[in-house]
Amino acid sequence: QVQVVESGGGLVQAGGSLRLSCVASKTGSSVYSINTMGWHRQTPGNQRELVAEISSSGHTTYADSVKGRVNISRDNAKNTVHLQMKSMKPEDTAVYYCRVNYKDTPTVSREDWGRGTEVTVSS
Repeated sequence: QVQVVESGGGLVQAGGSLRLSCVASKTGSSVYSINTMGWHRQTPGNQRELVAEISSSGHTTYADSVKGRVNISRDNAKNTVHLQMKSMKPEDTAVYYCRVNYKDTPTVSREDWGRGTEVTVSS
């Protein structure tokens, strides 16, 4: 199993920047590999949506709403993923969740989520 902990949320003015971080800690010896790591966000009454994700080889995917304003990066040695956001807008206000896909064995895939970190962008 993997414990996922996010940090870096807070209040920022529109046009400002914020960096979110997420650490995935292996809590047992059964974790074979950590694969794709991603960030999602959710606002009240809405479904959780993908913001960005990055594979273990560095392939990235971004939501259209954040392209050009967000950069996702990871440190495989530390099992961490970062989300650098700039030119932030009030509509970026949400709870941001980190998602970690991993394998217990070469053939068994699992997924764990963090508890979320709140981001508020003031206009």
